[in-house]
Amino acid sequence: MNERLSVPLILLLFCATVFGQVARQTDFISYREAQPIIGGMRDSLPPGLKALGAIDAAKWNAWVQERDREIRQRLDRGEEDTLVNLLRFGVTYTKEYRIEDEYLVRYGNSSLVNSFARNRANDLVRALAAPNPSPGIADMRDFLVKKGFSFKTPQDRAKVKKHLLDNLGRMRDEFLKYRAQKKDESRFQLFQDRGISLDSNLWPDYQLDVAFRELAAKGLMKPGSVRRVAIVGPGLDFVNKEAGVDFYPPQTTQPFAVLDSLIRLGLADPANIELYTLDISQRVNVHVAGVRKHATQGRAYTVQLPWNTQRPMSDEYRAAFVAYWQKLGDRVGDPVAAIPVPPADAGTQNRAIKIRPQIVQKITPIDMNVVYQRLETKPDQAFDLVIGTNIFVYYGKFEQSLARANIAGMLRPGGFLLSNDKLPDTVPAGLKDVLDTNIISSNNPLITDIVFCYERVK
Repeated sequence: MNERLSVPLILLLFCATVFGQVARQTDFISYREAQPIIGGMRDSLPPGLKALGAIDAAKWNAWVQERDREIRQRLDRGEEDTLVNLLRFGVTYTKEYRIEDEYLVRYGNSSLVNSFARNRANDLVRALAAPNPSPGIADMRDFLVKKGFSFKTPQDRAKVKKHLLDNLGRMRDEFLKYRAQKKDESRFQLFQDRGISLDSNLWPDYQLDVAFRELAAKGLMKPGSVRRVAIVGPGLDFVNKEAGVDFYPPQTTQPFAVLDSLIRLGLADPANIELYTLDISQRVNVHVAGVRKHATQGRAYTVQLPWNTQRPMSDEYRAAFVAYWQKLGDRVGDPVAAIPVPPADAGTQNRAIKIRPQIVQKITPIDMNVVYQRLETKPDQAFDLVIGTNIFVYYGKFEQSLARANIAGMLRPGGFLLSNDKLPDTVPAGLKDVLDTNIISSNNPLITDIVFCYERVK
């Protein structure tokens, strides 16, 4: 089979010692495995694949590896989005107005918005150039330096400022394009041409908790039935696009939120649960590997749990979310003093949980692209549950169909895939739709969050 793309040596060595008991190897989906999807979607193949004419195993292998490289390169554009969100919403480095959506759309055409955008850019450049920046700002500085930027001279810093403002204009254009698009079934592929972002927040975790409860109530998910879980794209929370905040360091929260819900509902036993994160981002994988390594040394992992109180929502939804948020983490950790919310971010509420080391050690990162790769596992090592929230929206229908087939190949018969993106079922892939959990989040009943549940055919 094809070799995997290289990962940092520290992560590679970590994988070699930890994953040996779990997965034989990570392989690209073969031409034989992909043939039903290729044949069933002849009229909607990606242009590059269609241009190959008659497809054989050699052409397929070359194409899929090239596409994997291209997908991974989209992470750079996603990091640019995080950098723009830091410019728009950051509160630790400036006292300027935040660039909310109503200001974003006016950027370039309003002298007022242009003025405080320039001021924010000046302040952010100073923070990026400072000798001891916060962890999140340090990550953004490293990203810019790797792209060839410098902070040594006034001319260097002027180039960084121009880059920040150019990307603010790009985000404005993308936002206007997104707002103009119809929110029909195509919304589940809306970001297929955008950079892949690591942004995350707590809303999908709450939605998953609701879905778990409904699955348990209907008898579809049995007590103690979940032992092996995989999360596709767990995220690295830092200045997300909703109204991101930068007063705490980058962190990953979804793995612990999922474990917390499964344990609370009796669907998993904390003594034998295993959770794997599947991600193409080296930054995510190295972060999770580092957290796990610290846990083996007895060190806990503290996560902040901020949420945006100004998000439009119905009273019923708000009450249910707050009830979830107030107990979030109590099955996997203990409450600790949270980082105070800066006055400039008064719309955010925050609390913090210190995750116990023995829980953190349940989590293992794996570098893989679930669209084009799958874990080759033994039958008794297949997953009981795979989760992917706000991730498949970055792909088109053909790629989503490949992901559906790859995930089916990693699930045990009767195992579940949960996602808030609807995956196409044009071609049978071993998964059947079993439950849609609808969560009305606003006073407009047409605005509904949905968690789609698919079951591996027995």
